[in-house]
Amino acid sequence: MEVDIFVPCFIDQLYPATAFNMVKVLERLNVQVHYNPNQTCCGQMAFNSGYREEAHALGVKFLSDFNGERPIVGASASCIGFIRNYYEKLFYNSPWHLDYKKIKSNIFEITDFIVNQLKVDKIPGTFEAVVTYHDSCAALREYRLDPEIPRRLLSGITGLQLVEMENRDECCGFGGSFAIKHEAISTAMAEQKVEHALRTGAEYIISTDSSCLMHQQGYIDRHQLKLKTMHIIDLIAMASDQHLKPKTS
Repeated sequence: MEVDIFVPCFIDQLYPATAFNMVKVLERLNVQVHYNPNQTCCGQMAFNSGYREEAHALGVKFLSDFNGERPIVGASASCIGFIRNYYEKLFYNSPWHLDYKKIKSNIFEITDFIVNQLKVDKIPGTFEAVVTYHDSCAALREYRLDPEIPRRLLSGITGLQLVEMENRDECCGFGGSFAIKHEAISTAMAEQKVEHALRTGAEYIISTDSSCLMHQQGYIDRHQLKLKTMHIIDLIAMASDQHLKPKTS
């Protein structure tokens, strides 16, 4: 199978290793990866801040960069959920509407793609740690990712113990510009989420969305807590590396 990869600007600028790990994992699953270096932001940040004209322009560029002939795969339920749901508003009754419709049915968050398109629910790997999983609001409510999909992939990793936190589907408080406009509320929500994770005894908080993880890691670092965050695709890649490492006598 051949795919186009979508690297959201958030990952491109702050967590490029996640993009490389996405390519690594896909190639190990015998997927041929195509990357268009001209791709940029999908327009979500502009749209959520009320800049519709700017969002429309970015959306048009996105539709031009990806023709939808191949599946489009990305490591962000947030951005892909935005494209699936809100390009409808951006391109309603416009020349770009049919291009959007074509892409809508052919763009996937990576764990969803692995499980439901490649029909793989276990990737051989080893990762000795206790982890807890954060269901991002965008994954659940925008992309509508089945919460069992990422957990299924995690459960197949040798040595990994997944422990569920209390209120696992509650918002962590990031919400893009919400974290800036409502700093006190956003911080309190991050505190609550991190405290729930700490009570599980986990060493890592795992999620599909780097933005949520960045927000929680900021709280963790500020309070010097013994907890780390990691994107699920980074964990899968690391576990796979460990599994493929030559055994020493």
